[in-house]
Amino acid sequence: MQTLTRAGLIEKLYSHVGLSRSESSVLLEEVLEKIISTLEGGDSVKISGFGTFSVRKKGSRIGRNPKTGEEVVIEPRLVLSFRPSQMLKNRVNEGMIKQVSRKG
Repeated sequence: MQTLTRAGLIEKLYSHVGLSRSESSVLLEEVLEKIISTLEGGDSVKISGFGTFSVRKKGSRIGRNPKTGEEVVIEPRLVLSFRPSQMLKNRVNEGMIKQVSRKG
């Protein structure tokens, strides 16, 4: 299995869309920056057919230090969450089934 990186995305834009590598890099950075700034503002980002990124508030809670067993207060915080679309879930599941059937 291979990890998709920024450089990989830029290369895909370059080869499939026909932009230069520098134009592909600028485009990708602008898209990512827009996503980040939208999330920083507390709004969700919905990419149709892919999924929704959102920021959730997690309340304060009591946790436990695994080494000592001591109870500690975990402060409230914001967490980033991603909810995949049904279309993405189906495609990933179909891809996993194909991979498993090729191995077996």
